[in-house]
Amino acid sequence: MADAPSLIIRPLQETDRAEWAEMWTGYLEYYETSVPDEIYDSTFARLLGDDPRDFNGLVAEKEGRLLGLTHFLFHRHGWKVEDVCYLQDLYTRPEARGEGVAGALINAVYDAADKAGAPSVYWLTQDFNATARKLYDKIGVLTPFIKYQRP
Repeated sequence: MADAPSLIIRPLQETDRAEWAEMWTGYLEYYETSVPDEIYDSTFARLLGDDPRDFNGLVAEKEGRLLGLTHFLFHRHGWKVEDVCYLQDLYTRPEARGEGVAGALINAVYDAADKAGAPSVYWLTQDFNATARKLYDKIGVLTPFIKYQRP
């Protein structure tokens, strides 16, 4: 019996633009929002840039097709000397959900944080995101914080 192709987690590349945009659109649609084309352009450029304060992008690939993405960044924290890591976006294509894509991407962010000396990785999700929260409850710790933002 032949081995099933394995999932590859790797940095986002310039050649990923079309599939990345398709997945990020799906992510934004899930959260019932959209952004103008100029935001796609600036976000993709930042993901590929070399500014250490900008975003990082990882993708999950299997058999030459991208199945998921994550965007994360490192930033200073008033209670720590080290930077912390914020996992901003995480998306898996619907047909690949339940196959370990999201968990592999989160673990890759954990690895990146460890390599960068960041003692903390955190993220937000909406309370109705029940499917994702089942994974998050296994791979992370729910905090009591409630988010507020400027209207």
